[in-house]
Parts: sequence; C-alpha cells; structure tokens
Amino acid sequence: MGVFKGATVLITGGTGSFGKKFIEIVLKEHDPSKIIVYSRDEFKQFEMQKKFSSHGDKLRYFIGDVRDKDRLHRAMTGVDLVVHAAALKQVPAMEYNPAEAIKTNILGAMNIIDIAIDRGIKKVVALSTDKACNPINLYGATKLCSDKLFVAGNSYAGASDTKFAVVRYGNVFGSRGSVVPFFMEKARTGELPITDLKMTRFWITLEQGVRFVIKALERLHGGEIFVPKIPSMKVVDLAEAIAPGCKKTEVGIRPGEKLHEVMISEDDGRSTVELDDCFVIQPAFHWWDENNLIKGRKVTEGFSYRSDTNRKWLTVDQMREMVKEL
Repeated sequence: MGVFKGATVLITGGTGSFGKKFIEIVLKEHDPSKIIVYSRDEFKQFEMQKKFSSHGDKLRYFIGDVRDKDRLHRAMTGVDLVVHAAALKQVPAMEYNPAEAIKTNILGAMNIIDIAIDRGIKKVVALSTDKACNPINLYGATKLCSDKLFVAGNSYAGASDTKFAVVRYGNVFGSRGSVVPFFMEKARTGELPITDLKMTRFWITLEQGVRFVIKALERLHGGEIFVPKIPSMKVVDLAEAIAPGCKKTEVGIRPGEKLHEVMISEDDGRSTVELDDCFVIQPAFHWWDENNLIKGRKVTEGFSYRSDTNRKWLTVDQMREMVKEL
C-alpha cells in the first residue's frame, strides 16, 4: 500500500485526463483514506461523481482555482499528499494570453507551495513537461518557473517536514489536446497536415505517466526532478499508424513549437543521475548528495536527453496497436 495507506490525497486539476486515471489506479490498487478532487469545472466534477459513484465515501470534490489562495487553504486542511496537475497548457492560447498563464502556472504554484508548508503536507509532486527544458514558448517558460519554485520549496520549507519534487515527461498518448484525436479527425478528409516531416516527440501513455508519478511520491527525498525513460516517435510514423497511405502535407512549424523536444539539457546533465527506470535531475542544495538516491549513477559527460537522439523508438506497428486501445 506504501505512501497512500490511510492517507488523504488532494489532486489539483483532478478532472483532467491525468486526474481521472490517477484516481482510478489509486482507488483500485492502494488504500487511501480520502481523495480530494480540486478543479474549476463543476460539470466535469458532476461527471466524475457518476463515474466513481461506488467510491463515494472516499472521494470529495472542491470547486476552486489554484489562483485562489484562501480556497486552497481550506481544501488542503488535513491533507497528507498533493499531486499538482492543474495548468494552462495550450501553447497557442498561452502565447495570446500570457498573463493568464503566469497567474495559473506560476502564481498558482506559489500558492500550492505556501499552503503545503503552512498545512504540514508531507509530500507534494508537481507535474511538468518536456517544454520546460530550454523553453521557447510561454507555456514552457511558466512551467520552468514552476519547476524551479517547487525545487526551491524544499529550502523555503525550513524546519517543516514538507517535501516537494517534480515529474517531467513528454506528450501523453491520446490525452485531451493530443495530436492523436486531431489526426483521427483529419484522416476522414484523406489528408493529414504535419508541421515538419522531420519532427520527433517523446511519448508516454496516460497509465505510464500516472504510475510514474505514484512511484515518485513513494521515493522522493525532496528537490528531485524525475524524468522517465520513455520512447520517442516520429510524427510521420504516427500519421502512418493512424491513417495508412493517407496524404501527408507539410504545413510548417507553428510559433513556439520545437522540431525536437528535450527533457534534460546538457547543462542539467551535469547534475543528473540515472536509475533503472528514469533519470533524476538533482537539486543544487548543500545538504544533497548521491546518498539520497539508491543505486543512482552519474550520466556521461555531455549527456542530454532529446527526442531525436533517444535510444528507444516506437514503431508504426506499436503505435497502431496503441491507437486501437483508445
């Protein structure tokens, strides 16, 4: 049962794709005392109440925004663990509405950190993105700020026992806003628009992402950025998996979009250690040393973790099977 045994867990953005899968797995395989869903959309909460009606005694629903510090303070009363999944993440929308991205992704992160310390929360894991590494769009920049805030939160906590860590991974296969449903819709027209035929991305399933976050909660010491070892894929291969033989039209990279994604830069590589299932970017704290990670080994000089130089790749057939499961 591990870290969840008898614990009260709060998840921000809990009605999203990640939140629903997280709650499903934790209720099925662990034994929490209570899970609190904290989100802004009352209709999505209503839909979740119907889906998880058989677990009604273990689920609570709070309508609230991470921007609202007073509401968060009330929601986090008696909470042991927090998973911070709330974010504004649509790249084009954030380029057009930068102040809104800052309010939610940065100021919201600060609220989570302050109240977690005040309320004596034991562990907090914040979800990040590959776009936070060497960001070129506002969404990535706000998530980089958020990552830095959560890492530094361990020093800010002072004598408090509250521990913060970050999980950073790539595109989630089939999640809301994913290219998969977009390609599936466009396939009906007989033509798929692709920004660049050379484009690559990291790829992870929703369940893999949830299980990695759960594992991070169990083993964090405070200050780590956990990066899973996941495969890359070529966008043209994904298009072929979804719509074999369909015409592919190159339309050009959009503003704020990268040709290849990076999850660990060469500069971060100097403070990165490798475990069997992931890499860990270690915090630059005076109290941190390699003894905080069991079996961690330093990566090689000049190491970076990029989608185009990754050693693991998904084939067209593998992606086709994944699409069938959606």
